[in-house]
Amino acid sequence: MRRYILAALFALAAGAAQAESEKIKLTFGLTPVVPVASTYLALDKGYLAEAGFEIAIENQVSAANFIPFLSTNRVQVVQGGITVGYYNAVAQGLPIILALDSGSSPVNQDLLVRPELKDQIKEIADLKGRAVAVVVPGSMPHYFVGKTLETAGLTIKDIEVKFIGFPAMGAALKNGAVDAALEVPPYGDQLVAQGLGARWINPDEIVKPQPVSVVAYFVNTDWASQNRAAALRLFTVLARAGREYCDAYHHGANRAEVVDTLAKHGVMADRDLLAHMAWQARDPSGRFNRASLDDIQGWFFRQGLMPKKAPEDRLVDDSYADAAANSLGAYSPANPASPLKGCR
Repeated sequence: MRRYILAALFALAAGAAQAESEKIKLTFGLTPVVPVASTYLALDKGYLAEAGFEIAIENQVSAANFIPFLSTNRVQVVQGGITVGYYNAVAQGLPIILALDSGSSPVNQDLLVRPELKDQIKEIADLKGRAVAVVVPGSMPHYFVGKTLETAGLTIKDIEVKFIGFPAMGAALKNGAVDAALEVPPYGDQLVAQGLGARWINPDEIVKPQPVSVVAYFVNTDWASQNRAAALRLFTVLARAGREYCDAYHHGANRAEVVDTLAKHGVMADRDLLAHMAWQARDPSGRFNRASLDDIQGWFFRQGLMPKKAPEDRLVDDSYADAAANSLGAYSPANPASPLKGCR
C-alpha cells in the first residue's frame, strides 16, 4: 500500500512535466447518467490535459456494451453502471477491474407506476404478476427490482420483466405496455414532470447492504499496469473532479456550472429540472463498499446470469482510491449546511 501511495505522489508531482510532453491518448466510454459529470468537468476544466492526457469519448446507453472494447484495450476507461457483464468478464480472467466508485447510495432512483395504477399498487406484493420495465438484463436496476421483491417474499420470477431502455420507458408506461418502471436520474424526473409516471418506491432505501455501489470507473488492467504512474494520476484527477460533483450534489455554489456541463454534453437538456432534481451520490475518494459488490454478484449468480463467480479479490483495485484520498486529503462539502446523505 505504501508503495502505491508513494507512486501516486510521484506521479502527481510529475503531472506538469507530463503535460509538457506528448499527451497520453485515451478513449473513455461513458453512459448518459448524471455521475458522468465528473469526467466532463475534468475534461472541460482542463484537469485531464494538465495531467498529460488527451481524451476521446464514446457513448453507449449501457456500460455493458463497452465490456468487449474495454477488455481488448480499444477503450481504456469506462464510466457507467455495474452489470453482470463486468462480473462475468472478471470471472473469465479478462483484463478489467473497478477503479473508482462514481455512484452509490443514495442513488435517488425511482420505481415508478402508471399514474392510473397508483391507488392499486401500494405494497411491494402488489407487483406480483405485473409488467415491470428494467433497462437491460443483469443491470443494477435488475438487481434492485429483484432485491426489492425479495423483501416481500417474492422473486424476480413473480413479475413480468420487460427490458426497455431508459429513454423509452415513458412510452411504455403511457401505452400500458408496463405497469411500473425502474428509472434513474434524470429519466425518472422527466417522466414525473411529464405526468407519465408516479413516484412510488426508491429501492435504494430498501436494498441492503448499504451503501449500494451502482456506477463506477472501470479500467483496462493491461493499460494500467503498463502505465502505472499515469493511471494513478488519471484517477486522482477524476476523483478531484468527483469532489466538485459532490459539492454540486450538496447544492454548493458550483451547482449551476455542473448543470451547464451536463446539458452541454447532452446528458439532459432541461437545465431547470436538472438543477432541482436529486442526483446520485458517491464516495468522495472513490472507495467501494465491497460487501455491496459481493451481494450484487451473489444475486446475479443465483439468477443463473453467470456460470461462476469472479474471485472477490479481483473485483476492485483499491490503490486508486487510496492514492486519491492521500493526495486530495479529507473531504467536506462546500455547502456545510447540506442535509443530504452521501458524498461525504
